[in-house]
Amino acid sequence: MAPTSHKTPPPELDTAADRSSAAPPTMPSFDDSHRTTDELLHLADAHLFKNYRPASVVFVRGQGSTLEDTEGRKYLDFAAGVAVNALGHAHPRLVRAISEQAARLMHVSNYFFNEENVLLAAELCERTGFDRAFFCNSGGEANEAMLKLARRHFYAKGDKSRYRVIAFENSFHGRTIATVNLTGTPAYREGFGPVLEGVTHVPYGDLDAVSAAMGPDVCGIFVETVQGEGGVLPAPPGFLAGLRALADEHGSLLLVDEVQTGMGRTGSLLGFERSGIRPDAISLAKGLGGGFPIGAMLVPERLGGALPPGTHGSTFGGNPLASAAARAVLAALYDDKLIEGARAKGAILGKRLAEIAAKHPDLCEGERGEGLLRGLIMKKGVDGRAALATVREEGVLLTVAGGRVLRFTPPLIITEAEIEDACVRVDRAISKLRIESIAAG
Repeated sequence: MAPTSHKTPPPELDTAADRSSAAPPTMPSFDDSHRTTDELLHLADAHLFKNYRPASVVFVRGQGSTLEDTEGRKYLDFAAGVAVNALGHAHPRLVRAISEQAARLMHVSNYFFNEENVLLAAELCERTGFDRAFFCNSGGEANEAMLKLARRHFYAKGDKSRYRVIAFENSFHGRTIATVNLTGTPAYREGFGPVLEGVTHVPYGDLDAVSAAMGPDVCGIFVETVQGEGGVLPAPPGFLAGLRALADEHGSLLLVDEVQTGMGRTGSLLGFERSGIRPDAISLAKGLGGGFPIGAMLVPERLGGALPPGTHGSTFGGNPLASAAARAVLAALYDDKLIEGARAKGAILGKRLAEIAAKHPDLCEGERGEGLLRGLIMKKGVDGRAALATVREEGVLLTVAGGRVLRFTPPLIITEAEIEDACVRVDRAISKLRIESIAAG
């Protein structure tokens, strides 16, 4: 059964004069009884801030790679919270870690150490080869920390004019004022005042453009190993190595955004690993907590003092509950061989998406990606959101990246059978999309 659409408009707002004489409004009852989809969507219309465009589906539970909505319909979750739910839904190890830690200790301030955070820092550093970790709550915050790190590092060395950052067109680094200015899509910056001084955007993959933009005022190069939001665009061969060389030549830092590509998503723990380079700092989030909010910045020892006390912080960063969740995810990646699995299953998914693209050349251009970060590229002129909705009607959840790329970011626990099932449904959805296009035209 298709998800129920909400068509009941929210009640009109009354005026102050009306309120002065009218009886107090009747408040809805918020008990634990089951609410219908329409009731929940009505509340959403009335009370949620309207900065998103969610589908008219309300989810109530998940298990493994499956989500269930209020109507009892089940979906194969190939979005995974946009590459967040690395262990899927209700993974026993993660549930146990969070519940046990919540019963023990959830939060203390950063005026003190807490055991889980100290252990997480040590384990991440051991696995990645970095020496120190800063913790926050999201990818945007982690990238903000990297920007501040780069600028403050050179400031402390007496090079106060070195604050400019090279970033890339089509990139995405977050929604804060600073990170939205790092982001290489102008639409994300529109309406938020003057652009942040000291950010230069150049074409992704173009080393000559980077070289031309470099100068003695550049403190860092900010880059994704795969542009996720930009349309699942992997870095061209040799690009990351070229950036490393340019950063070294000009005495700048190479800052790698691993928010979407890290934690095994691309078939290695970190997306940069197969390029043979070593960044000066990286950011992590999304899959790090498996669904629990946490972000991190990792640096080598030589940058460990670049943000001394008083220059940066995060009230909730590194709290025991988030740290316990991240430790459970990190352990599962290795104990259950999920990183190798992402590489092998990603190849299977990529092959099947290429077959679907070849079968529908009038609607699809091809596929691209790394590991379990994959994109099915729709032809120019195909409405990506319409395609997304048609796929959802077949019971598969995806996201759109770059306007016309159907992005596949399933949990790393996904099975080969589930990949095949999802691809059969996506194939069927694209066939339906063609029929609807012909009927409309």
